[in-house]
Amino acid sequence: QVQLVESGGGLVQAGGSLRLSCAASGRTFNYYAMGWFRQAPGKEREFVAAISGNGAHTNYADSVKGRFTISRENAKNTVYLQMNSLKPEATAVYYCAAGGVGSTPGGYDYWGQGTQVTVSS
Repeated sequence: QVQLVESGGGLVQAGGSLRLSCAASGRTFNYYAMGWFRQAPGKEREFVAAISGNGAHTNYADSVKGRFTISRENAKNTVYLQMNSLKPEATAVYYCAAGGVGSTPGGYDYWGQGTQVTVSS
């Protein structure tokens, strides 16, 4: 069982930056691939980024490539999402997920409660 708690969301102006954190419980954190997803009002949950258990492999949605960076510190049981050059369309609740593969939400076993990111124009 893995419990996930996101933090770091907030209100930022377009062009600004935020760093989201996801703290995970459990001693086997480094075994899990981790992902970030987001869900805007009235829209389906969509993939943002994912990282392998040892951090060697990452994957990004085309819409965030070059602006967002996913990373992890296994010693701290934490995964991060650095978001730069934010655009208003990035406004959404951002969720951390564990225990899955790929870019499909259904492929992940564990989810956090989400953190709100609002980008003003």
